[in-house]
Amino acid sequence: MANRDVSNQTDISKSKMSADGSFNRAPSSFRNFIKKGSQFEPEADRYHLYVSYACPWATRALIVRKLKGLEKLISVTVVSPRMGGNGWPFASADPFPEADADPLYKAEHIKDLYLRCAPDYSGRFTVPVLWDKKLETIVNNESSEIIRMFNSEFNDLIAPEFASVDLYPEAHRKEIDELNEWIYPTVNNGVYRSGFATSQAAYETAVKELFASLDKLEKLLTGKDYIVGNQLTECDVRLWVTIIRFDPVYVGHFKCNIRDIRNGYPAINEWCKKLYWNSDAFKSSTNFDHIKTHYYWSHPHLNPTRNVPVGPIPHIQPL
Repeated sequence: MANRDVSNQTDISKSKMSADGSFNRAPSSFRNFIKKGSQFEPEADRYHLYVSYACPWATRALIVRKLKGLEKLISVTVVSPRMGGNGWPFASADPFPEADADPLYKAEHIKDLYLRCAPDYSGRFTVPVLWDKKLETIVNNESSEIIRMFNSEFNDLIAPEFASVDLYPEAHRKEIDELNEWIYPTVNNGVYRSGFATSQAAYETAVKELFASLDKLEKLLTGKDYIVGNQLTECDVRLWVTIIRFDPVYVGHFKCNIRDIRNGYPAINEWCKKLYWNSDAFKSSTNFDHIKTHYYWSHPHLNPTRNVPVGPIPHIQPL
């Protein structure tokens, strides 16, 4: 098994494209849930989170981990942003500043963890990875589900001020779900559908849908600090990780250049800045060096020189 060619699973440039040139993201494969009375009990120091500062999906989990005060319960390892032919490397394979070595198995790459618990695994080797140290397996690699677990399943183990933080409140669930339903495909994944499209028609379809949704979000956020119910919810977390990367990466690298956020969307820009500058969970989970290096280095089919742009200056404007 160790000699099996897994390059189709590690190399983003080998992603399967549709016949019309559009990019389709494969669904996550590990979908277990931490829950009382289940195989995966909520316990302190049982679970480990593998993330990349560069990856928007992974930083969703980092942000919620901090918002919920789970730092002492769930340990974290950060990979290098330079995702090459072997996928995401640990610092032992690529000693990039602020990247970590794997503390559990001294793995060289994220793929080693997947193949360790599932030798026949045939999906992409993605982050975040929520790892169970007790059963030595991946619990879940779908960020939208990991943040739901972090939001609710550890409340008995954390201080009341963190347990009371609810990013998926009962009263607003319907609205949150409805918003997620169009923000995910057209914005979160819309930037990728624009950037990875291999035909002009597929690119134009994706980029126009993306900006139509940004126009809609601009109206939604005008005069508001949060998207739903005047409180911080998972909706803000899920959208924010895309918006913070928009001007530094997606405008140029993914050709999402109809408008940028700072000049084209004053309400979205203000909302984004307030979360960054006023909440350490957002700011400390954001590493622009990792973000920019990852995209411009890891997609040589889009950027063969691997030169990383200097701008925009500043990466995010002051409040």
